[in-house]
Amino acid sequence: MDLGIDGKRAAVAAASGGLGFASASALADNGVRVVICGRDRDRIEAAAAKIGHGCVGLVADVSHPAGASSFIDQARERLGGIDILVPNAGGPPPGTFASTDLDAYPAALDLNLLSTVAMCKAAVPAMQEQRWGRVVAITSVSVRQPIASLILSNTARAGVTGFLKTLAREVAADGVTVNSLQPGLHATGRMLQLHGGSPDPRTLGIPSQEMGDPADFGQAAAFLCSAQARFITGVALPVDGGTYAGLQ
Repeated sequence: MDLGIDGKRAAVAAASGGLGFASASALADNGVRVVICGRDRDRIEAAAAKIGHGCVGLVADVSHPAGASSFIDQARERLGGIDILVPNAGGPPPGTFASTDLDAYPAALDLNLLSTVAMCKAAVPAMQEQRWGRVVAITSVSVRQPIASLILSNTARAGVTGFLKTLAREVAADGVTVNSLQPGLHATGRMLQLHGGSPDPRTLGIPSQEMGDPADFGQAAAFLCSAQARFITGVALPVDGGTYAGLQ
């Protein structure tokens, strides 16, 4: 299916690997001009080369608002503008209420809340002016169903989901859609490392009995950026093989 985004310009954060990389790759395969970022020059340049289609890799640290804003500024300079924004970042350290000190929260909020706010602040006004834009943030299914021992991530990602929902309603009339994807367990390098190689999905509580394919996740992100998805906004969509057990 032609997604109607050939020639659009996208900035995809934290895309040297994992779901950010998969999203950037899917957009590039659909004719989008893509700029990605990561903290390690060798890794991000290798990722850009693997994506191909003229993808550009930039060194930027989006774990704090200043770095996130800088990435958008650099991407805009390279592309001449930004039509599509995919906010993304790694997760904060694990911990429980008892084991996590109060002073650990600001860094987690910078990483998974304020960095996204900063990227949107830097990119969305121009989308409003041109009357077309897409924001597709990568968060976590923990927003709907908090994950044990991830209190920092659960807290910060719930906050960014509230921000994105509010933003979606405020910019909808300007032709800008704002959505988020909430991944469950996908077979990324980091996830396989955390679970010791190739775990049995049946032991991880995934009803589909398989870990998610990052490439499939990327296609879901690309669809939400499409012309056909123009009436979908304010949505926080679980992509988790049925892991989330709630009704809403």
